[in-house]
Amino acid sequence: MSAVCPSPGPQGPQDQSMGPDGHFGALASGQCSLVSSPSPWSLPRWRAYVAAVVLCYINLLNYMNWFIIAGMLPDIQKSFHISDSDAGLLQTVFISCLLGSAPVFGYLGDRHSRKAMLCFGILLWSGAGLSSSFIPTEYSWLFFLSRGAVGAGLASYSTITPTVLGDLFVQDHRTHILTIFYISIPVGSGLGYVLGSAVSELTGSWRWALRIMPCLEAVALILLILLVPDPPRGAAEGQGEVVAGVLRSSWCEDIRYLGRNWSFVWSTLGVTAMTFVTGALGFWAPKFLFEARVVHGLQLPCFQDPCGSQDSLIFGVLTVMTGIIGVVLGAETSRRYKKVNPRAEPLVCACSLLVAAPCLYLALVLAPTTLLGSYVFLGIGELLLSCNWAVVADILLSVVIPRCRGTAEAVQITVGHILGDAGSPYLIGLISSALQATRPDSYLQCFLSLQQSFLCCVFTIVLGGGCFLLTALYLEGDQAQVQAQQPGTGTLDNKDTESHGLPSKASTSTEDL
Repeated sequence: MSAVCPSPGPQGPQDQSMGPDGHFGALASGQCSLVSSPSPWSLPRWRAYVAAVVLCYINLLNYMNWFIIAGMLPDIQKSFHISDSDAGLLQTVFISCLLGSAPVFGYLGDRHSRKAMLCFGILLWSGAGLSSSFIPTEYSWLFFLSRGAVGAGLASYSTITPTVLGDLFVQDHRTHILTIFYISIPVGSGLGYVLGSAVSELTGSWRWALRIMPCLEAVALILLILLVPDPPRGAAEGQGEVVAGVLRSSWCEDIRYLGRNWSFVWSTLGVTAMTFVTGALGFWAPKFLFEARVVHGLQLPCFQDPCGSQDSLIFGVLTVMTGIIGVVLGAETSRRYKKVNPRAEPLVCACSLLVAAPCLYLALVLAPTTLLGSYVFLGIGELLLSCNWAVVADILLSVVIPRCRGTAEAVQITVGHILGDAGSPYLIGLISSALQATRPDSYLQCFLSLQQSFLCCVFTIVLGGGCFLLTALYLEGDQAQVQAQQPGTGTLDNKDTESHGLPSKASTSTEDL
């Protein structure tokens, strides 16, 4: 750390006296020992890209854990004898523990070693996932708790990793890396379906899928320790770290700052609508498609383990393909459109959601009559939803100052999940079970009940599009505030800086990635 001192005279440091330690002027006399700025930090470009590859690989495993259960849900329901509403509650427990842990990891990630937090999270979720594969069928409540522990571990990665990438890359480089990083969401989700269903069919037991994942996560932990650095916060923007106890704002001050940041507020609500829909689709779509095939006479009903996995495999492949295309398409469209319109990012998000709503509606209403048409519109809807993942991350990083980004990620994750996919799978299952209770007991009525419970997702997507339109109204002003933020001032404004008697500039340098 290099000290921040009064500016040297017009002739430079030569007109100040040198102390016995070889420093000039105020530094030699110790007058600037109370406030310090970071020494220049840089990282070779190849190391930054290697770190990004490792983080993307771990993010892939992260989202495989999110949806591996959905890929073998009928088998798990048969094994533990749980209904649709209880099956939806399984995902609710997972998400609730994730969102309960996210603020904790966000707070720690803004103040302590982010690399240590990531290692702890991987150990937690891999250990909980492995242990859940040995739970006897009569202890279904213990399986629910183990999924909650997996969610708590995954919270560390979802909260902290985007801030690490934000400190390794800037501008277009950051957009490209975030594009690859967020491709892991649909790709990992799809691979989760594929792994769960394929391993369940090959081994005759869904438990082996949960025993394979820890092997992949052990490799990820080793790569994280060896290849991923822990850059200073704000290093990419040249703002560097702050001295603890001098400029570090409290958690309450960070929350107040985020609450006044309207771009962050409205984009968070837009993300919430997205997670509500993707959570519901990700959990129930394989079963919906399975029952649609039964209604069309293409599939026999499932009465014993293992149930047919064809629909989970198809939906997994569809999710992977649309996810890759969607994330790249959304990021590239945003990047190009931003050259002519600075509000491009939220406008791209809004348009994709508003077009996805009728596609999802058509996928639902066409399922009883034409399965191919339902798959086509479901694929288009998934593609449009995937367009937003990298773009919303770029919005957050551009409107929030570096030292609050961990907390901002935690708040966005918490709000997005508590109002989104924490409740949407359970809500869909609850509505479906309630509708089934009033109808004859047949596969057709089960299918229609699940179909009609999905309609609430269509209205939610439209609300999300409106939130991103409101984000566009505030985006430029909030980005200007971030750019005007004095390096090294945390969440303090100019008046706070002056009241502390601190200089308005701090000199740092990083290699421009």
